[in-house]
Amino acid sequence: MKVTPRASKDSIGPGDADRLAVRLRAPPVDGAANAALIEFLARHFDLPRRGVSILSGENARLKRVRLSGDPAHLASLLETL
Repeated sequence: MKVTPRASKDSIGPGDADRLAVRLRAPPVDGAANAALIEFLARHFDLPRRGVSILSGENARLKRVRLSGDPAHLASLLETL
């Protein structure tokens, strides 16, 4: 997943090379963008915040995240992107 902080609005969509592109309004300061990413993904995929975790890339734009939930539901939401 490629995260772009300081965007004009929060959004998610297809990116390049089988990655999702996430744009967040939060600045990349003191973990604000990571916290906003977790909150945004939890809302978008209808998960509790504890169901979203950043596996790698906490200090980079390219991140690996884990979504814990019903695989069929998550797959159907991903297909709509």
